[in-house]
Amino acid sequence: MSFMLAQPVHSELVIKKSRFIGCVQPVADRAAALTVVASLRAEHPAAAHVCWALMAGGQSAANDDGEPGGTAGRPILEVLRHQQIEGSLATVVRYFGGVKLGAGGLVRAYTDAIAQALLGATLVPLVRQRSLRCAVPYALEGLVRREMAAVGAVLDDVQHGDDVLFDLTLPEPEANAFIARLDDAAQGRVVWQPA
Repeated sequence: MSFMLAQPVHSELVIKKSRFIGCVQPVADRAAALTVVASLRAEHPAAAHVCWALMAGGQSAANDDGEPGGTAGRPILEVLRHQQIEGSLATVVRYFGGVKLGAGGLVRAYTDAIAQALLGATLVPLVRQRSLRCAVPYALEGLVRREMAAVGAVLDDVQHGDDVLFDLTLPEPEANAFIARLDDAAQGRVVWQPA
């Protein structure tokens, strides 16, 4: 099961005089992630590196920002993958302390900065959603609304014409039982349409 963050979480480590400021936060997409990274660069102009990793479906990415290849962005991304966190940006701002850490030391430092931040994270299970569209006679509008509330469905749109047309989104695991209950309660008067 995948998770998303309820809110941003931070950490700070000092390793051999280098300061590592880690943050993991929810983001919608790569554009939002790049905006956050740019603001971090502006906020920390004296930092040696602003390394980051993004887990956002097909938009996942990692950036070492001048650190030796594979020592920062990729390890950060692996922490997110291991924790199964989606829709998140992990960043680590590094202030160089004058002591080189070596490749292994860098991997550990960047990994630890994100792992420490995630210790304080509230993770929310990510449940796949399904969109449905149905038309019902006016007499059944109340029934549909009660059934929607019972499964935690979100009403995206409702149109009142010859019938009442509902566009709704609900958790995928609830969808088939919801359809069956409505079909049964409405005695076949629900018309399901492509969403």
